[in-house]
Amino acid sequence: MLRIAICDDDSAAVRSNKSIAEACLKQCGSAGGIASYTHSENLLYDITEDGFFFDLILLDIEMPGSTGMELAGKIRPFLPNVKIIFITSHVEYAVDAFELSIFRYVPKSDIARRLPGAVCDAIRLIELEEGRFYTIQTSSRLEKIPYKDILFLSRDGKNTSITTANGTAKVRKSLQQVHEELAAEEFIFIDRGCIVNMIHVVQVKEGMAVLKNGAALPISRSHLQEVKAQINAYWGAHI
Repeated sequence: MLRIAICDDDSAAVRSNKSIAEACLKQCGSAGGIASYTHSENLLYDITEDGFFFDLILLDIEMPGSTGMELAGKIRPFLPNVKIIFITSHVEYAVDAFELSIFRYVPKSDIARRLPGAVCDAIRLIELEEGRFYTIQTSSRLEKIPYKDILFLSRDGKNTSITTANGTAKVRKSLQQVHEELAAEEFIFIDRGCIVNMIHVVQVKEGMAVLKNGAALPISRSHLQEVKAQINAYWGAHI
């Protein structure tokens, strides 16, 4: 069951956004629970102190106390994979939102049209990520690595190294073979010897793919334009 949180200091906006989220869950045929907050510190406390888990958070940026931008930064260490949709009336926040790996940015001036699509897209992606694993099997061990945990894969001689936030695993297969077995559009070649998971890319800068964890992976010149196009096509417009 999906867990969704809505946080806005305007109680009327919370009710409206909750109705939209409920309609989106129904439209997607998904089960879910929705928690509502009108004080950002309450949401932060529930996550950091009481261990509440959320798959998706709809977050107003302009709130008293901790702003949505500050709140997102504090939440990330506790819920690194949570999808966050920012709702705001200030366009200038969009660049900062992208740096925080925000899933989508929805302007209040167009919320009725754009929020339902953003929530449905987030629900579909969350469900797509769940239950997908890459399995490494040898005579002595069986290891299942969730797709969403894979940061990048690299050639290591005749083997492939799979790097996650928790470390590195090796499989005795070529990089091309592993890519074919993954069979997922979010894994793209940025160099002949490296595949990156686009879910973890926050920006492409100076010929490097910069990931959420701060890692910067070089993109070959021959792949650069294609990588940019693939990332843009995958994520769509964030603004």
